[in-house]
Amino acid sequence: MSSPGEDAVEAYIAEFPPDVRARLEQVRRVIVDHLPGSHEVVRYGMPAVMVGDRYGLHFAGWKRHIALYPVPAFEDALESRVAPYRSGKDTVRFLHAQELPYDLVADVCDQLMQARRSP
Repeated sequence: MSSPGEDAVEAYIAEFPPDVRARLEQVRRVIVDHLPGSHEVVRYGMPAVMVGDRYGLHFAGWKRHIALYPVPAFEDALESRVAPYRSGKDTVRFLHAQELPYDLVADVCDQLMQARRSP
């Protein structure tokens, strides 16, 4: 049985054309898989995967891209991979015209979880 948050995220994703919907569903799956113990909600009109009572990561579909928010600056190796997709301080955008780097989304989530565990 799904939660109200999961139902709201599914309704959000269902509003997009099939090709964008498939990309959003995959991004969602990667985020949920890499933020253990998380739950889904819709905040600020977009899906968010929450870790405990704090946000983990928001994602949103747009006409030309999918975006992740907020994505902080990382250490050199990961930041160099994220940098080409940065759009503003805490936003990462993946254009629909390009292959979406799901492995990078996973690595961002893993780093966010690691940062939460650090004192």
